[in-house]
Amino acid sequence: MDASRFRVPRPAGLIVGLSCCLALVAGCSGSGARTEDRADTAQAAAPRAVSDLQSDYLRVIKDVLPSVVQIQAANELGSGVLYDDKGHVVTNAHVVGSETSFAVTTANNEQPLTAKLVYAYPEQDLAVIKLDSVPDGLKAAKFADSSKVQVGDIVLAMGSPLGLSSSVTQGIVSATGRTVSESQSGGGTGATIANMIQTSAAINPGNSGGALVDLDSEVIGIPTLAATDPDLGGSAAPGIGFAIPSSMVTTVADQIIKEGRVTDSGRAALGIVGRTVVDSDFQPAGVAIVSVEKGGAAAKAGLRAGDIIIRLGDVTITTITSLSEALAADRPGDRTSVTFTRDGTEEKADVTLGKQ
Repeated sequence: MDASRFRVPRPAGLIVGLSCCLALVAGCSGSGARTEDRADTAQAAAPRAVSDLQSDYLRVIKDVLPSVVQIQAANELGSGVLYDDKGHVVTNAHVVGSETSFAVTTANNEQPLTAKLVYAYPEQDLAVIKLDSVPDGLKAAKFADSSKVQVGDIVLAMGSPLGLSSSVTQGIVSATGRTVSESQSGGGTGATIANMIQTSAAINPGNSGGALVDLDSEVIGIPTLAATDPDLGGSAAPGIGFAIPSSMVTTVADQIIKEGRVTDSGRAALGIVGRTVVDSDFQPAGVAIVSVEKGGAAAKAGLRAGDIIIRLGDVTITTITSLSEALAADRPGDRTSVTFTRDGTEEKADVTLGKQ
């Protein structure tokens, strides 16, 4: 293709300004810089940039991969990240499932180590297990402040996709602040998780519980699931994966390690048990309250069993999942309104959200 056909004429003044800029970049002074010198410099810069990025990748892999482990449960295979020098490993709750004992393989040791469950928190799809003995040379990963993650950041995903241990894929942060609901089919917990990091780095079965890492060799998230495309029979949609942000991971893991459970989820709740109801056309039409937690947010607002929630604040509620997603955007202590129907009459109540 003749590139000259696509050149856009520029004003003469702009050509002069651009030439001066190129001369400065090339380290030349005055107007005597030769065109071929500038071209040689530009050609040399591109390979150096590629080489620098490759060096960053190699450095990050060397720093972090030894902290990423493979976890084998009875019927599940996943990944984990060494959290501290005491042998605590953070992973996904759906990786551990209902198991309490695991075989753990590190990047530098083919002989599996044994580990036991400390606590699983399905509501956030996180869990902590602990190695029965900690071999020499294991290195805990460093977790970043995920609030500083930006769209476009280059990231590496490390884990054991399809059982291929110590695998690495690369991509970028595609979006932040995603609220994602897991399916309970296929081993998911059914959790609705807020503020997830979306990435183009390949996330495949077995990557769950591994590490999403930035170029500072810090874990910014725990890869958890990939989007599925219903038009492709529910198969994974390429380049759309999600990771639980590291700040949430450390909040949950620290509580589990210190208290043996999660004492402060940071998740808002109404304090109800509900189910999705349908209208006369069999379309989802709201969430019927099955029971109300005594002293919970809904009870204090006067809601009761049989009420059908149709809006939370300005968000229309049609299913239990949509209610979970709406609550995921709020914090305990936030005030909002609940619109509901009672005996066919629409009513509205102010509510101060509780804690899950």
